[in-house]
This record gives sequence, structure tokens and C-alpha cells, in this order.
Amino acid sequence: MNTVTFPRPVRFTVVVPCYNEEETLRASMERLLAIQDDRLTLEVIIVDDCSRDNSLKIARELAEERTEVVVLAHKENQGKGGALQTGFARATGEFVGVHDADLEYDPMDLRHLLVPLVDGRADAVLGSRYLNATGTRRVLYFYHTMINKGLTFVSNLFTDLDLTDMETCYKVYRRELIQSFDLQEKRFGIEPEMVSRLAQSGARVYERGISYAGRTYEEGKKIGWRDGVRALYCLFHYNAHCAPLPLQLLIYFFIGVTAAIVNTAVFLALLPAMATGMAAALAFVIAAGANYWLCIKVLFRHESRWSAPGELAVYGASVAVLCALDVGITLGLIGLGLSPLGAKLIATLIGFVLNFLARRMLVFPEKSRLNL
Repeated sequence: MNTVTFPRPVRFTVVVPCYNEEETLRASMERLLAIQDDRLTLEVIIVDDCSRDNSLKIARELAEERTEVVVLAHKENQGKGGALQTGFARATGEFVGVHDADLEYDPMDLRHLLVPLVDGRADAVLGSRYLNATGTRRVLYFYHTMINKGLTFVSNLFTDLDLTDMETCYKVYRRELIQSFDLQEKRFGIEPEMVSRLAQSGARVYERGISYAGRTYEEGKKIGWRDGVRALYCLFHYNAHCAPLPLQLLIYFFIGVTAAIVNTAVFLALLPAMATGMAAALAFVIAAGANYWLCIKVLFRHESRWSAPGELAVYGASVAVLCALDVGITLGLIGLGLSPLGAKLIATLIGFVLNFLARRMLVFPEKSRLNL
């Protein structure tokens, strides 16, 4: 029985990514289609991600039986993110949500998630598996839950949202909002990316408890530890460029330490084969390249102002200037009576701060720096 009524007719698009779900697809779609009533009509877009079983055949049978169902098929496997991007682009409903082809989620919860959107209070509503919705839940993997909560904590740290379940499948949006996002992630990294886009758009985000009956890996669960690592990377990649200054400085500290380790390791590896000065110069250049690569992969947004060649030119110029400054400070402090070690440590500290500011303000500047 539907416990939620809407004050007006609502057309709701539900995108269903599907990969090798022949055992559950039909039952899942029957449960989803059953949430309709005289005020809620569905457009169900099943995106088959090049399944190797009979999922596509079943999906097409459903489309022949029900006019609400549309089937799109990938010729090559792209992952959940790719399937969602295909479905989002095709959506025509006023609101757009996601429902997996398995039986882990209860589609009736989607009606509750729609309420703040229909009322005009929200731009997006997320269903949380960790807020109590029914009083019962299936108990599964402790470590999997802890990883989910840990990723949500890191996401909240970057986005300043107080979500309880960033990785939830059940996310519902105004169609104009989700279609405005330039989504990039093709696999499970799509979940942290969508939350990142939500936060950066300034959207009004709500959250509500939902029921959840997760599968075991033996029953077909697909997400694994590699997806968790990718999700963590995505949280940095899509959020760090607009994070508060202290958090960016902390991230850059680890980038700087990594580049210093590369510098030292390359120098020691090259030293037996060439002159000391040549080895030091080549190691410095390689370390600068590692620093640049880590900056665009983890901390800053690539080509935020400059083209790729222009960005490299500005980066190279800043490295050259700061390298000369480092030498000058070191020699100057030695001339004032400091030990070489003490002089180099002070020059390194100054150089660290100036390098970070040069990258943030000159090499990878954002249009607006609101978090100074």
C-alpha cells in the first residue's frame, strides 16, 4: 500500500543500470512499477551494460509488456557510472532517480524520497541505509559498513555536507540538476562524484532513511575493495580543488613529501652513472614532474585557467623561480652564520609554502576562492 500521496501529478524517471542480473531483473522491475498510482507515473530506463547473460532479453520483454519501460543497451561494458550517464541523458521526467536491478532496495522508499522534491523544498534527496526507516535490516559485513561510513566521513569533510550514506544507490534529483552535471566516472566512482557535484552546485540536499536488504558476494554483490580505493581517489579528485585552505595545505604536504622521496631516490639511483650535478638536476626535474602529476590528479583542477601547454609553462616558470630562490635563501642564511643543514631546512620550509601558493594562485587558479 502506498503511504505517500502527492498534491499533483508527478512524472518520475528511474534509471536502472543492469549488468548480469537475469535472476532478479524481472522481480525488481515489477516491484518498481508497482509504486505507481494516479498521481505518480514512471518512466523506467533500463540500461543494459553489455550483460553476458539473459538480462537484455528480459529487459526487452519487459519493454514489450509495459509502455513505461525503455531499454538502452551498451555494446561494450562501461560500468555503473557509464550506464547512469546514458540513462540520465535520456530521462524526460520532472525528477530522476536510480534503482539497481537487484533486490537490495525497496522501491516504495522512492515515493518518500520524492516528497521534499515535489514540495519544492529540495533539489536532491538521498536515501540513507543508516537512518532508521523500518526498524529492521539485514545484518551483513561489518568492515564493508565501516568502509562506507569512512568514505562518507571523508566526503563530508570535503563537501561540508552532513550526510550519513554517501554511497547509497537511492539518489533522486530534479532532472535539470542532474542533467547539468558533467559526470566523468564510468564505474562505482560515480557515487562520490555525484555527491561532489551536488555540493559544488549549492543544491538543497535532503536525506531520509530507507530499508536495505544487501546481498552477499555469493548472491551477486559486485562492489569490491578496488571500488573503495577508487571512491577515495574520487573524493580527492573532485573535491580537493575547492577545499578549505588548511585542508589543501595538508594534502599538498603529502604531495611535497612524495616528490621529495622521488627526488632523493632518483638522485641516489643516478649518482653512480653520472656527475653529481647532472644527477641532482635530472632528479629535480623528475620530482617536479611527479609533483605536477599528483597536483592535477589529487589536489588541483587540470586546466582550470590555462591550456595544457600554458599550464606546463607557468608551472615550469614557477619551479625555476622558486628553485633559484631556494638556492639564494640557503646561501644567504649560510652567509649569516647558520649551518648548512639549518639553512637548508629553513629554505625548504619557505619553499614549501611558496610552492603551494604558486600552484594554488598561479598554476591552477580557480575562478573564485571563497574558502581562504
